[in-house]
Amino acid sequence: MKQNNNKRVVVIGAGLGGLSAAISLASEGFQVELVEKNDKVGGKLNIMTKDGFTFDLGPSILTMPHIFKALFTKVGKNMADYVGIEKVEPHWRNFFEDGTTIDLCEDEENQRRELDKLGPNTAEEFARFMAYSKKLGTETEAGYFTKGLDTFWELLKFYGPIRALNFDVFRSMDQGVKRFISHPKLVDILNYFIKYVGSSPYDSPALMNLMPYIQYEYGLWYVKGGMYGLAQAMEKLAIELGVTIRLNSEVEEIQYQAGKATGIKLQGGEVLAADIVVSNMEVIPAMDKLLHSSPTELKKMQRFEPTCSGLVLHLGVNRLYPQLAHHNFFYSDHPREHFDAVFHRGKLSDDPTIYLVAPCKTDPSQAPDGCEIIKILPHIPHINPDKPLTADDYWALRERVLAKLERMGLTDLRQHIVTEEYWTPLDIQAKYYSNLGSIYGVVADRWKNLGFKAPQRSHQLSNLYFVGGSVNPGGGMPMVTLSGQLVRDKILADLGQA
Repeated sequence: MKQNNNKRVVVIGAGLGGLSAAISLASEGFQVELVEKNDKVGGKLNIMTKDGFTFDLGPSILTMPHIFKALFTKVGKNMADYVGIEKVEPHWRNFFEDGTTIDLCEDEENQRRELDKLGPNTAEEFARFMAYSKKLGTETEAGYFTKGLDTFWELLKFYGPIRALNFDVFRSMDQGVKRFISHPKLVDILNYFIKYVGSSPYDSPALMNLMPYIQYEYGLWYVKGGMYGLAQAMEKLAIELGVTIRLNSEVEEIQYQAGKATGIKLQGGEVLAADIVVSNMEVIPAMDKLLHSSPTELKKMQRFEPTCSGLVLHLGVNRLYPQLAHHNFFYSDHPREHFDAVFHRGKLSDDPTIYLVAPCKTDPSQAPDGCEIIKILPHIPHINPDKPLTADDYWALRERVLAKLERMGLTDLRQHIVTEEYWTPLDIQAKYYSNLGSIYGVVADRWKNLGFKAPQRSHQLSNLYFVGGSVNPGGGMPMVTLSGQLVRDKILADLGQA
């Protein structure tokens, strides 16, 4: 560890990717300074209290807890001493317009009972699909996750051309699902695992079908006391390891000379010198705003298009809706049209699939007695500067979404709202500097990028690295946290210490 004691690392952005990188590098003896423009750590994992309600503004689901635990065990700590997690059961409840509800459950008997609602062969089809999902998942864990493979060529070199075919490379996610599943409702449910990465099942590679395996293998979890507790636990660990955290400090530029970063300049003019810079700001906005990259350099990154954004409604309501589980999906009757509107036409869907979180089902303390939180997230297009949607467009979608939920059983929902927080893609972009208001980083599209995100190593500066949802292995809390651990491995390798 001592060989890194004099090496200074500046990490830009204290999202989970930045926190993970800071912890991982501090555990190797680097001097780490973490700089964040907002007033708290966590990035999109954010929190707000309003009128007696506590809203988790960002992610609502924790999967793959072992990735987070690894940050603590590496330095001889126990994550359970910093934050508690509990399983969520059922995983989620799926609502359809015809009144059908299907739960996804960890318990095998319960799962079979739910699947039997869709017909006598459905459970067997699901079992065959899950064997396929497991094969995809275990192959991915062996190389892409463990080794931090960053490009198609690295993947091909590691796996070889024959083994690489195990990734079902010639199909879309939807086509992969339909190899095994015949009932359209179950197809919709499995296709919508794509929500973890904000893409379309019709465009994403079939490899994305690893996500059901990940969820069933590692469970679905809630952070006791609210999801933001995870960010607080990582912040505490970082400080214990000697990381300096600066909040309310916005970076103006990354300074460099002769192809190497020399440090960062803050708004106000202060310069922090660095031997290594790690950016948790997304790659394209960082290249544009902090590196002032040329149009030619930015054009090279075109294939790393942003994911969808979302219309985010956090509602405090003065009644309970007993039919809801913790996690819920209300499906579009026209899923292909919904995804086409979001990803191809840049329109707000007439009939969106809606993700709805009711965290009080697990944790009633988040709302006053007799009340609950309803978080609503339909996926919508990222910002298009050439054809911007208006405030009226977004508000009309809010009305469509609430009307749909009322129609599908949430009686008089609008009449019971006592407090509301409402975010459009413009708010998301302003708060987190995400690329065009993207929520999940870079879209997974087999035609644009084969499902790969941008590489973690900068192609402009030899000592600049990236973490977060815009780089491999991708978006979502576990993946961005893993990116922070993988960037440590790359830095050590580049320094000849791996």
